[in-house]
Amino acid sequence: MKTWLVTGAARGLGRAIAIAALEAGDAVVLTARQEAALGDIVARFPQRSHALRLDVTRAGDAESAVAAAVARFGNLDVLVNNAGYGLVGAIEELQPNEYRALFDTNVFGLIETTKAALPIFRQQGSGLIVNISSVGGMNGRAGFGLYNASKFAVEGFSEALAEEVAPFGTRVMVVEPGAFRTDFLDARSIVVADRRMPEYDATAANARSHVETDSGAQAGDPRRAALVILDAVNADVRPFRLPLGADSYRRIEWKLERVAEDIAPWKAAATDTAFK
Repeated sequence: MKTWLVTGAARGLGRAIAIAALEAGDAVVLTARQEAALGDIVARFPQRSHALRLDVTRAGDAESAVAAAVARFGNLDVLVNNAGYGLVGAIEELQPNEYRALFDTNVFGLIETTKAALPIFRQQGSGLIVNISSVGGMNGRAGFGLYNASKFAVEGFSEALAEEVAPFGTRVMVVEPGAFRTDFLDARSIVVADRRMPEYDATAANARSHVETDSGAQAGDPRRAALVILDAVNADVRPFRLPLGADSYRRIEWKLERVAEDIAPWKAAATDTAFK
């Protein structure tokens, strides 16, 4: 039986992951800003679940949650950094209070929760950190620029972290979901820029339309996504990077092809830059 700690477990993919782990017989510490939102899961799995209030942006919350997990179940095997939200708007439209709050949750909160778990993993000689990124962490799009930036930060952080923690048996996995039918596009999980500039109606405004029309119509099933994550966690050879959804694979493969095409013509000139 593994012990999981899942941030942002009240809704969406975090909730689906927590339930999938519990249904598989594991123990899960469920965390959310509103502990009451986790009550139905705890009622269903009273012996193997534990609910905690955790605001990843508040100092000390992450350390308390990790300590509570170890006190309740004796160890911690998997940390799922899922807490986060979206932000829509052209970069020029967005204000500092909008994007600084985003980074506080999506990036700095993830960093603090990870740091809280690392001493336990190092002491145990084992552990897995699952960072929920996005296909938007590999491929930026107009209207999602600051959200993309937060997820690009998660990707770079995760790559470096994986190298740093490998010697003491800790592994890292980055999950890159595409569009799944969660509440990600509703007002509880996404913020739309207050300011709107008509100059961006032909580009970034398409993202606003996406939020308005696609919520509840996404092709991806979060339960099936959670089962893939569970399989990857339990695999003998785990992926470092796990795209989820056909749309995620399409966008990432497109990005890799474009990068290769972009850099190839300049390779000879750009690499012939050493002192002679």
